[in-house]
Formats: sequence, C-alpha cells, structure tokens
Amino acid sequence: MRSSEEQRKPNIPQGSCRQRGAVKPQGYVGAPSSSPAQVAPSPREDQNDLLEKMLEGNNLRLAYKRVVQNGGAPGVDGVTVAELQAYLKTHWETVKAELLAGTYRPAPVKRVEIPKPGGGVRLLGIPTVMDRFLQQALLQVMNPIFDADFSWYSYGFRPGKRAHDAVKQAQRYIQSGRRWVVDLDLEKFFDQVNHDMLMARVARKVKDKRVLKLIRAYLSAGAMENGVCQKTEEGTPQGGPLSPLLANILLDDLDKELTKRGLRFVRYADDCNIFVASKRAGERVMRSITHYVEGKLKLKVNRDKSAVDRPWNRRFLGFSFLRNRQATIRLSPKTISRLKEKVRELTNRSRSISMEERILKLNRYLMGWIGYFRIASAKGHCERFDKWIRRRLRMCLWKQWKRVRTRIRELRALGVPEWAAFMMANSRKGAWEMSRNINNAL
Repeated sequence: MRSSEEQRKPNIPQGSCRQRGAVKPQGYVGAPSSSPAQVAPSPREDQNDLLEKMLEGNNLRLAYKRVVQNGGAPGVDGVTVAELQAYLKTHWETVKAELLAGTYRPAPVKRVEIPKPGGGVRLLGIPTVMDRFLQQALLQVMNPIFDADFSWYSYGFRPGKRAHDAVKQAQRYIQSGRRWVVDLDLEKFFDQVNHDMLMARVARKVKDKRVLKLIRAYLSAGAMENGVCQKTEEGTPQGGPLSPLLANILLDDLDKELTKRGLRFVRYADDCNIFVASKRAGERVMRSITHYVEGKLKLKVNRDKSAVDRPWNRRFLGFSFLRNRQATIRLSPKTISRLKEKVRELTNRSRSISMEERILKLNRYLMGWIGYFRIASAKGHCERFDKWIRRRLRMCLWKQWKRVRTRIRELRALGVPEWAAFMMANSRKGAWEMSRNINNAL
C-alpha cells in the first residue's frame, strides 16, 4: 500500500476479523439437486462479543478504506470523506467509549430526492461519514453470520454475486421451459420496512444486545429535511452501508417461503421474479405470494407494476429476453430510452462546454454503461448508437461555429473545397441537418 494511503488511515488499534462466504446449494436449474448447503456457525457467534469484533483494528481499517473508496456526499454535519481521518483522531475515543457503553446516538440522515427514470422520486438517506464508517465496520462482521444462510437465488448486495448472475439464472429458467414469469414489485420497500419485524429477525442470530441497540438506533435516527428532523418509525433508509444487508435479512423469509413451495425464483434486493410453466400457475402464485408478503412481512405489493407475463415482455435489472429457445439476453426498450436521454443531456448543443470535456464525460458514461450491459446481445444497437452519437457531436461542433466566417475557416482547414465550404457555411439548415452534411469533412 502506498505511503500516502497509510498516512490517511486513522490511528486505530490492531486486531483481526474473519469472514465466511455463502456456499453454493444444490437444487434448481443451474445447480445439482438437494437443499442449500449450510455452514456451521462459529461457536463465538453465540457469545456477546460482536461489538468487540466490530471494533477490532483490522476490521476498522478495512471499513475506513472502503468508506474512502466509495466517497459520497457529506451528511448533516458537513464532514467530508477527505476529513474523516482528522475527525476520527479527534472524536474516536469518545465514540468508542459510547459504543461500548451502549450510549452512542447516530446523527439523522440527510434526506435527498433522486428522480426515477419512470417518474416519481427515490428517497435516499445519507448518513454522516462517521456513521458510514461505523455501519461499514458493523456490516463486515454481520455479513458472514447472515450471508451463509441466505438463499443461493438471492443476488442483491452480496459478496461474490452480481446482477449478471441473476439475469443468467433467469435465462436458465426460461431455457428449461418455464416461459411465464411472476414479476413481483414491492412498493417503496426501503421506506416501509417494519422495524419490529426486522429487529426480531436480526435478533435470531445477533445475541449482543449492544449491537441490537445500535442497529435500532440507526433505524430510528430520523431524517433531516429542509432543516427539520423528522422521526422514522418504519423503513431502512437507502444510502447507508448497512441497509442492503438489513433488507436481505427481512426478505430472506420470502426466499425460504418460495423455496419451501418448490418455486423457481430469482431475487435482487426488492426485485423478485418467479418462473412458472403456465399463466394459470403464475396467477395462482401471484395471489398466494401477495397474501404472504402483505400478511406476514407487512410489506405492500405494487399491483400496477407487478404482473404475470411472458419474460420477453418484462424488464429485469435493465435486461429482457428474446422469444427464442435460447432466451437470448437483450436490452429492454426502457434501457435504450434511458441511454438516449443521457446522451442527449451530455450532447445538448446549448451547454457551453468544450468538445474535449464533452467527449470525456460521454466516454466515462458509455464505458460504465457498456461494462454493465455487455452480457446482452446488442451488436446492432451499438452500431446504431455509434452513428447517432457521432452525429450529435458533429451537431455540437457546428453549433460552436456560430459565425459564417468561422465555419468557412474550419471547413477549409478540413480540406473542404472553397465553393463547398461557402455553400455549407451559408446554409439555412439547422445544426442537426448540417451534422449529416459535414460527416465527410470531419
């Protein structure tokens, strides 16, 4: 590790931490046939020392490193990630003493609204960097305890699993003949989690009462919005490192119920698809699972977005499938629309930025987009995107050449004959039309 990184680390005592990963089960399509393998819990997990494990030096150093890598906006106290080391040097001993005594009180999260592509807003809760640091440290010791018993077919926010694995598992179900899907959408899941039900499930494996009290404190810390602190009596705010694990702990009951019924499913966080062989079976499953989710888990199913349909008519994690025997993975229409909206935003000819900066931002976005959607069959789409994006860049360039004299000079420098440069520069066509005409010159 570089010396500069060593200097940024807080002065935290030495220690160690141990982690276990999930064991692949044997059971459905894509795996051999028996129940999921179980990993025996460590004898120490029954002791009341989970908080001490959280506060071990190695665990805290790893948490610090990950918080710094993830970056993010400051919380309500205004302390940035870059200032975390100095903040820890000043406040760590006090915070540690409060944690050990069970008197630590997290700060309220900062409420941020993120627009959804389909309309509406998603509410995020940004904890302070200190609370992000503590949540990350707690996550690292809790994850091995719970993750080992999670369903193999739960893919969201788990070590060694990713969205691509979930999409490929769904593809295998379709290839096996289950060509109907029960697309279950939970309405505002992260905002409607029942605290008492969640804590009861956490307490099944966490025996350290100080840790349980700390988790409850994070759930009820409140949210700061427009300078007013609002109480949070339900929900686990999106934005903190601990929230995804808590969501998986609650929804693990749904996974086990689906497994007990012998259903083939794929779940990524609150996005759950169940694959069946007929529409009639799908409708029956939809009724019974909706009753279970709303009755047992106290969550609400969004009936407008949930449906029993063919997989190629639905969208799963941005992907869809072709209607063929191989169920080829493809881009969903909404994914294509979102890409175009983002590219239009980055290549808006009214934005007064240099072409170099515009291309840099565009490349950064496209590299991330391609990295995620690379498993889809989209060669034709990518060729069309390439032509369209290049034309939009030519449009921006023509817009920058506002004056006729500038256009003539630039076209002449590109080797365009004098007469052609004069005609193009004096054309009354708009920038979008001219972006086609200057293709050969550029």
